[in-house]
Amino acid sequence: MKILVILAHPKQGSFNHAIAKTVLYTLKELNHEVIYHDLYQEKFDPLLPPEEIDSDGEVDPIIQKHCAELTEADGIIIIHPNWWGQPPAMMKGWMDRVLRVGIAYKFTVEGQPIGLLKGKTALVFNTSNTPEEIEVNIYGDPLGWLWGKCTFEFCGVETFHRKMYKEVIVSTPEQRREWLEDVKQTVVKYFSWYKKNKELA
Repeated sequence: MKILVILAHPKQGSFNHAIAKTVLYTLKELNHEVIYHDLYQEKFDPLLPPEEIDSDGEVDPIIQKHCAELTEADGIIIIHPNWWGQPPAMMKGWMDRVLRVGIAYKFTVEGQPIGLLKGKTALVFNTSNTPEEIEVNIYGDPLGWLWGKCTFEFCGVETFHRKMYKEVIVSTPEQRREWLEDVKQTVVKYFSWYKKNKELA
């Protein structure tokens, strides 16, 4: 199947990049076709121009390509750090420009949203330096709400799972290896069904 993987972290060699490499390797082991974008490496333009706001407005060819890939994807994996309880601006810009009305969702005549994404499974991998008791009990886990309720559920995704690895700034090499193994096992858990079905065919 076709899995779309989006990474947003500006520093090459970051732990987010290590997560992305693990995700890509695991997906290929499972015989999936992978569409991969490192938004900072590609210098993706996150600024939404006014002409793209309307569903029938003029859309940049690069954004059209991203939209087509999103439409064709059977699954989605997002990777980024937790910055101020939000994704980096680059990722937010990708969301603004690619998760478009008519592509990711539409509205009924009564104004009710209907999700349009073909891919019904989405994973989000985040890194953070905020202790869990603060992130959840004080801040209310804003990234969980953003990706779960506000984005993927809105766009028609049925199975959503998110992992947060923390606190990265004080983590040891052994701890990071354990996290990467957890990344692998999480991808296998949510995307190994295709390989199993293929073997049974």
